[in-house]
Amino acid sequence: MGGQPMFILSDDSQRTQGKDAQSSNISAGKAVSEAVRTTLGPRGMDKMLVSDGDVVITNDGATILDEMDIEHPAANMLVEVAETQEEEVGDGTTTASILAGELLAKAEDLLEDDVHATTIVEGYHEAARIAREAVDDLVVDGDLDDESLIEVAESSMTGKGTGDVAAGPLAETVVEAVSHVRDGRVERDNITIHAQVGSSSSATELVEGVIVDEEPVHDNMPRTVENAAIAAVDSDLDLRESNIDAEYNVNNVDQLNAAIEAEEEELRGYAQKLADLGVEVVFVSGDVEDRVGAYLAKHGILAIEGSDDLEAIAGATGASRVGSVEDLETDELGEADSVSARAYGDEELTFIEGGAAAEAVTIFARGGTEHVVDELERAIKDALDVVTAALERGGVVPGAGATEIAVADHVRSEAAGVEGRKQLAVEAFADAIDVVPRTLATNTGMDPIDALVDLRAAYEGGDLSGVISEGQTGVIADPIEHGVIDPAAVKREAVESATEAATMIVRIDDVIAAS
Repeated sequence: MGGQPMFILSDDSQRTQGKDAQSSNISAGKAVSEAVRTTLGPRGMDKMLVSDGDVVITNDGATILDEMDIEHPAANMLVEVAETQEEEVGDGTTTASILAGELLAKAEDLLEDDVHATTIVEGYHEAARIAREAVDDLVVDGDLDDESLIEVAESSMTGKGTGDVAAGPLAETVVEAVSHVRDGRVERDNITIHAQVGSSSSATELVEGVIVDEEPVHDNMPRTVENAAIAAVDSDLDLRESNIDAEYNVNNVDQLNAAIEAEEEELRGYAQKLADLGVEVVFVSGDVEDRVGAYLAKHGILAIEGSDDLEAIAGATGASRVGSVEDLETDELGEADSVSARAYGDEELTFIEGGAAAEAVTIFARGGTEHVVDELERAIKDALDVVTAALERGGVVPGAGATEIAVADHVRSEAAGVEGRKQLAVEAFADAIDVVPRTLATNTGMDPIDALVDLRAAYEGGDLSGVISEGQTGVIADPIEHGVIDPAAVKREAVESATEAATMIVRIDDVIAAS
């Protein structure tokens, strides 16, 4: 080529290589971690995220990172950490995010000391394996009773917009819901949450059945039906439309009246067929024509149109979904102890309770404003997920940062057995884990250095202690005695996902950006 440079990228491409690429990516990851650090723990603060006039107020890590609409590719990897944590175990998203950020910060120091990126990656993976073993060793012995599960749920919800006072009753509701759908294993899909503005969170209740966000189609229909026979129709209750483009010529009044009567007969036929089958409540996925609604009301049948939850309704009541009223048979009807339409402000909801519907439950969450209700719904969902994880994925461990203190100590003690420079990465991993109790102490109002020293001293003395929120500050105390416990699965997943994200970012030494 005669010594001339070869250009293989377009003119508008940008390339960053070597330490500059590593530094840029690590800085982006650390920035994301810092964005959620202050939300950790019972005294964590909320974030207000405003986009096109929409406002979200939350301290849920996954929600914050999702609403931030982050564009930097390396920073997006930490968003994926939170998403993975949320999908797998339902909680611990903030823990996973700040741990990934701290692992990146420690890796940056090692890179400056000329430790190769591959060595750091190998050391981190070895440390993660040791950390998972330590978590397994910390699992609290004994079966999980309702009291322990309530503590798990309450630990998850405290500080998430529920208030310390409300978290207890809400935790009891969560455990009651899980117990209702537990038969060997937890049928998590049988628990739904319906949030409704108009009352305080203390009005939240468990409904043994499902709630439909629709109202009766006619004012003269009954508002409550006991021991209801239920039909689920997946179509419109309206005049059938022809599949061909046809015109009809009407030459006299008799022909017009005959056509009108034919229409009326078809519409009356829907109501008559349902009445003949003994249907008392019908849920329709499509529209119900006004005249059909009037005929149904005359027969005393309660009809709900536009039911998007037709599958859930059918599953809960034992009804079969049918494509038309003409196809409906008696053995395809479902049942429920009660179907009732209740008014909440300007809205009306339909409750399907008891009978076959008792296999499914709904947590009817209440709150004074939309923002409160939204955050309460997120908190309840997280609590449901962590209780399920505690029951099905390996028990519980002490919370409040106590587990992290023990894990960090175990990783440090095992680091001595790791050869070469990998030992430096293992030790750095142990130091990174300390970010969790340190952050908890900061957010609680304690001095983080003093708190960390006290936690380590207590652990060396044989007491596993954590940062417990008490009044307007915190104390170093036994988390088990204070009922602060977390699912072991949350800790394992946080270590795994944070390690994977951090090591992937550290290995990148070349960034090519094309428009």
